[in-house]
Amino acid sequence: MILLGKGTVVTRNPLQPIIEDGGVLMDGTKIVAVDSYETLRKQYPKAYRVNAHGRLIMPGFVNAHHHIYSALARGLYIPGNNPTNFKEILDGLWFYLDKRLAKEDVWASAIVTYMACIENGVTSIFDHHASYGETEGSLSVISEVAQDFGVRSCLCYEVSDRNGQEEMEKAVAENVRFGKEAKENPETIAAMMGLHASFTLSKDTLAYVREQNVDNLGYHIHVAEGTTDQEDSQEKYGMRAVHRLHEDGILGPKTIAGHCIHVDDSEVKVLAETGTMVAHNPESNMGNAVGAPNVLKLMEAGIPVGLGTDGYTSDMLESYKVANCLVKHNMQHPNVGWTEIPHMLFNTNPAMIEKFFPVKVGTLTPGAEADVIVLDYIPRTDLHADNINGHLLFGLNGLNVITTISGGKVRMLDRQLCGMNKEELLREVRQISHRLWKRLVP
Repeated sequence: MILLGKGTVVTRNPLQPIIEDGGVLMDGTKIVAVDSYETLRKQYPKAYRVNAHGRLIMPGFVNAHHHIYSALARGLYIPGNNPTNFKEILDGLWFYLDKRLAKEDVWASAIVTYMACIENGVTSIFDHHASYGETEGSLSVISEVAQDFGVRSCLCYEVSDRNGQEEMEKAVAENVRFGKEAKENPETIAAMMGLHASFTLSKDTLAYVREQNVDNLGYHIHVAEGTTDQEDSQEKYGMRAVHRLHEDGILGPKTIAGHCIHVDDSEVKVLAETGTMVAHNPESNMGNAVGAPNVLKLMEAGIPVGLGTDGYTSDMLESYKVANCLVKHNMQHPNVGWTEIPHMLFNTNPAMIEKFFPVKVGTLTPGAEADVIVLDYIPRTDLHADNINGHLLFGLNGLNVITTISGGKVRMLDRQLCGMNKEELLREVRQISHRLWKRLVP
């Protein structure tokens, strides 16, 4: 047993939202009790104690849309790549990069991403992967690193026509293969069928995907991120992208549609009627200059909208801050989004994980997963159930996380990663990234 405390426990349980001088008792992978630290200490004197230093204790974060494969592009400049639109960003950087990624690059990308997850208190993610330089087995490489770091991961491989028929079929096969492998660790690893976007997927390819998807994996796809998706769909199929994907059997309650920026009212209706989930990625949308989705309209329609990072960061509090600003900027109204944006992060993201794993996350209650984090924060004003989200929004970021526990194991204690040598791992990653950059920029 592990007893974490004492600190200000933010349970995300409406019946007891805040416990001052509280503690969290964990046994195996589950939370056993949440109560006054002194009460738990007296009841369980033999429990191994982890000091929270009187700080903030919360559930681990969930990232609804990540891109591990992009990790080694930090600081990279490809001569001549000066994009003026989103399609040029894809062609000049991301498609160019993923076509050259081998398994060692995938391993290195996973190492630094999962390290960042733990350091930022992220204990569950959905990742959308592509490494067309070496497709087969790439999801297993990521899965192994995920389990080493203790980050629950729902993985998929990005199917696309952009590299030809043979590579498309390899991508589908990787999803199918990994879907079977993921069943070996159902509480920590899950699989989806990854799809790039409508404009790089033909009707024949989507038919092939459905035919091969014998285990009925959910779909994870980018939808209307840029205007290209809509222009291509209307030109080739005479309908908008969401309608086209619905006609081809891709939407549904186990589908994650990333972005959904350029969708009209009829498409919003279809997304809602099919129960399709949407992942909002505010920093990426701003950085790629693709616009901003009307997340309020999506949520008002009853669509589950989660919060992701699209590979920009592993810091969910950073994404939370940007989402809060973007919705206000986009709507030109300073008083919108105060409840909807935190709902994405603290309610919808955990609910998305619970669709794919037999676990309860996002709450510190008995029976929930022992995914618990400690943040170094001493409030300058009163902190209570009604304003905790305001403190998180304006007072903290991911680097305030000092201790991360996932699956009942201490992964980081007082900012020190447990059971691994960070400096040695990063040294090896730099060597791998150096070799990759040599291939990218000969």
